[in-house]
Amino acid sequence: MIKLAVAGSPISHSLSPLLHTTAYELLGVQATFSTKELTDLDFGEFYFKAKASGYRGLALTMPLKEISIGFVDRVDPVAKQISSINTIIFESTGSIGLSTDLMAFKSLLKPYFGKRIGILGAGGTARAAIGALKGTGSEVTVLTRSMTRHDQLHAAAVDLELSFLDWHNFEEIQDRDLIISTTPAGATDGLSVISSKADFFEVIYHPWPTELAKRYQNLGKSVIGGLSLLVEQALFQIKYFSQKDFDFDQMRQTLLKVGYESIRK
Repeated sequence: MIKLAVAGSPISHSLSPLLHTTAYELLGVQATFSTKELTDLDFGEFYFKAKASGYRGLALTMPLKEISIGFVDRVDPVAKQISSINTIIFESTGSIGLSTDLMAFKSLLKPYFGKRIGILGAGGTARAAIGALKGTGSEVTVLTRSMTRHDQLHAAAVDLELSFLDWHNFEEIQDRDLIISTTPAGATDGLSVISSKADFFEVIYHPWPTELAKRYQNLGKSVIGGLSLLVEQALFQIKYFSQKDFDFDQMRQTLLKVGYESIRK
């Protein structure tokens, strides 16, 4: 029996227990997957308890993805690049921090490698997206209200052509090939789009669709939803936690179906 948990705040809406439990049942792996409501102030105590009590791993959501780096014994170099982890694996030699968010973005963004991409927001999720584009020759423009996170974003992929625009210049990035929204729920509701060349990637899966996603759908643009990102990063976590090989394509379709049915309820 492997012990697992997803931790963060708020956590009650998380689909991770459903996705992981479904996968482990299909893989024939005995596992418990619990939810832990934790803020950055509570994380340290829980981390050491989990480490001492035989947990196999933790999935992390906000606001734990940055503070948790200071607790793990080793950080995967790619995760260190973006200063964010969302996965902890406990091994006999110590704990390892990984970013399956970055791995998921790399899978989902492949059709847009080398193209022009706009990103809304400048937090940890934006860094994961930028980190996934490292080495692809993509041209990235970030729309942000904050002028203090530019260095962190540059560090996520030092080889990228990266530029910045004020949040109010949303219309200026409609000629991009893809726009990725990495902002919290409601943050983009006031943005309007009359016409656009860009496809749209929304990292939020609840509520779905967001107001901005609806606007791109109404324009007939290709829209990638947050459920796709959630499932994709979970696939990598499931592989690490279970140590089982499985068909990603088949499992992806199963988990997308399960997740979509849960969101529709």
